[in-house]
Amino acid sequence: MNGAGGRDGGAARRRVGITSFASTGGSGIVATELGLALAQRDDYEVHFISHALPVRLRHFTPNVFFHEVETTNYPPFPHTPYSLALASKMAEVARYHDLDVLHVHYAIPHAAAAYLAQRMLAPSRLGVITTLHGTDITLVGQEPSFYPLTRFAIEQSDAVTAVSDFLRCETDRVFGVDREIDVIRNFVDTQAFVPRPDLRANNPLRDGDRPLLMHASNLRPVKNVSRVIEVFARVRAQRPSTLVVVGDGPERNPAQMRARELGVADDVRFLGAQESMEELLAMADVLLLPSATESFGLVALEAMSCGTPVVASDRGGLPELITDGETGYLHDPDDVDGMAASALRVIEDPALAARLGAAAREIAKETFCIRCVIEDYLDVYDRVDRAGEARAAAS
Repeated sequence: MNGAGGRDGGAARRRVGITSFASTGGSGIVATELGLALAQRDDYEVHFISHALPVRLRHFTPNVFFHEVETTNYPPFPHTPYSLALASKMAEVARYHDLDVLHVHYAIPHAAAAYLAQRMLAPSRLGVITTLHGTDITLVGQEPSFYPLTRFAIEQSDAVTAVSDFLRCETDRVFGVDREIDVIRNFVDTQAFVPRPDLRANNPLRDGDRPLLMHASNLRPVKNVSRVIEVFARVRAQRPSTLVVVGDGPERNPAQMRARELGVADDVRFLGAQESMEELLAMADVLLLPSATESFGLVALEAMSCGTPVVASDRGGLPELITDGETGYLHDPDDVDGMAASALRVIEDPALAARLGAAAREIAKETFCIRCVIEDYLDVYDRVDRAGEARAAAS
């Protein structure tokens, strides 16, 4: 396949296949933004391979292509065999477009499908990079029916990255894999996620001069959405305010019921899934993220880039991007009183809110921007290229 040597002379591009979920979750967003950033370079061509168009791939971009995975419903199959269809599409795209590497985000089923595609094309030099994002390790991968496959897919990948030190350690602890895992943290487009004083001043979500609190997630149990409602109820008891919940998922109805039970339903707005997060987060006075665990917490970083103070849990990878008392506040995920007190401290002290927001914005720009991490991914691609060349030569 397309060799690395040609790129040194500017004659060839590295062709990368990227697979992720086409959802508003962090793994899909990071995968898409990484592909778009790579495509801005003259020496890269990016092919997205997924069941649907990635959520942030809405505009034409040169050097970016999309390949839809088509599945078949056949009577003997109890379920549509998406993983097999994905592996077949990966092999097809890799062969036809001469891909150098498959970069898959989320271990199951993507890493397993990439391994199958690689074996289908052997002895080609196609490499496989797996990026671990969180629940593929902390939840899904630990299911007894998936555990052996998850471990195998990680071990067979040519390179593995994790989005936080926490996730790397958790992968080592749970799976005991004997291999190197590179930590390449998630990133944010600091030119898109910016402070918006104009939106704060003319906020369509704000009720008069009431402070606006926000929560954004896929509303799964791990996101602790009931705690969001409880924190807001305590804040509202001290200061009239509004809560906006962005996203959809299985915890939406229970959260709506909890809001009614606590008598705050009239001041809670459920917006469902939204795409304009750079605008929504910039409208908020505080982002609440009391997750039971977060392998990274991309929405927290996006809020920080907007200069919006974050009150979050102290679990998982969140302490790796938020410094308690300096760029936000961290609490035990069940410390409802503590989180409410921190949120009230922010909304009642504009100077404090401005100081926290400015410090958070600076960290986002200096540590978590795309230019801060893309070289790390390029180094991994180079390493996988060299391994692929050696593998092909030995065949």
